[in-house]
Amino acid sequence: MATDDTSVSGVAGRYATALFELARDQKSIDAVRADVDKFAALLADNPDLVRLVRSPVFTAQEQGKALDAVLTKAGITGITANFLKVLTANRRLFAVNDVIRAFRALVAKFRGEATADVTVAEPLNDKNLDALKASLKSVTGKDVDLNVKVDPSIIGGLIVKLGSRMVDSSLRTKLNSIKHAMKEAG
Repeated sequence: MATDDTSVSGVAGRYATALFELARDQKSIDAVRADVDKFAALLADNPDLVRLVRSPVFTAQEQGKALDAVLTKAGITGITANFLKVLTANRRLFAVNDVIRAFRALVAKFRGEATADVTVAEPLNDKNLDALKASLKSVTGKDVDLNVKVDPSIIGGLIVKLGSRMVDSSLRTKLNSIKHAMKEAG
């Protein structure tokens, strides 16, 4: 079932599929998803953790020791913690962001949800997130899981990628369009 999803392939897809199938078999998809999201948030907020994850300079033992401390402090245990330790031992921790993305896609497919990647200039409040989810649900007919990324360089507005569709209503894009139109006119 999960292996039929063409959006997960390569090393990250294989690891994500293994994590998903283990979580499904243990009936703990929600708990694993919460822990995966917690780890993703740690990565998003901590450049030192990103360096630890991505740098080939650290040995597997050094990464494992540091990861143990991070997981303990974050309260990430069980399947997710063991999975991250396997990634570390197999020297695949550098692919953790892709694994997380693929795992989220598998969970969304399993639940009959769609996944949208949303880029915003500033964090959205709950009211705006709910409105965006409702709007996307009306388009897709499915519940939509949002992967929100904050990128101040878009200045304002948002960029939404849903499946093969993308809507870019960022202020940066609109300003660039005006700039190009002015060059052509001038």
